[in-house]
Amino acid sequence: MDHSLDPKKLPKHLAVIMDGNGRWAKQRMLRRIVGHQKGVETVRVIVEECSRLGIGYLTLFAFSAENWLRPKTEVKALMALLKQYIRSETTRMMQNNIRFNVIGNRADLPEDVNREIQATIDKTAANDGMLLTLALSYGSRQEIVAAARRLAGEVAAGRLAPEEIDENAFTGTLFTAGIPDPDLLIRTSGEMRISNFLLWQLAYAELYFTEVNWPDFDKHELARAFRDYQSRERRFGMTSEQLVDTPS
Repeated sequence: MDHSLDPKKLPKHLAVIMDGNGRWAKQRMLRRIVGHQKGVETVRVIVEECSRLGIGYLTLFAFSAENWLRPKTEVKALMALLKQYIRSETTRMMQNNIRFNVIGNRADLPEDVNREIQATIDKTAANDGMLLTLALSYGSRQEIVAAARRLAGEVAAGRLAPEEIDENAFTGTLFTAGIPDPDLLIRTSGEMRISNFLLWQLAYAELYFTEVNWPDFDKHELARAFRDYQSRERRFGMTSEQLVDTPS
């Protein structure tokens, strides 16, 4: 444990937009896929470090719904890399008591990738350590629209009254149902936007942006993000004085 970190003030749920693989490769005059391969190594390091630190939930934005618009050769290489990662990391997940999860439109993914995903979900289902979630073929606006459509269907079928639709009902229809909202979002590579990622869930998350490209984001950079997070006051709409008076 980094002694500058307070283990009691670490985020319960960390979300990450892993950006900058292509930029990292371009800076080194390498093919983009080399950047993605290096990025997978970073995923391994950060997953293990978060598990070691006792982070309960780690959600990684791995492939967006919009990423299908990239060149077909790159998409094919990314799918192959994803399949390889899941297969190679299953044993490590078991060793570290990590439970695997995927959110997004899995129907868009190749069959062989889906088989690998399901096999790992099934194998790690009994683990009760950190929940590692990959967002694949994921778009938050699409998720919200689908949730609204499901609730409308419940109302049309007479199983739900309109006045029963509240924040809890809506949250329960999202891909992340049962998972607490992120406390901290990290985005690498200097971009300062959330790119259609967890729009509903990030309502009160702390946002941390770093110029470091994802392949160079290591345990020290993670600790730096956590130190910044621990320096902030999370008020959730209240005043500082109210927080002092509120029982913990």
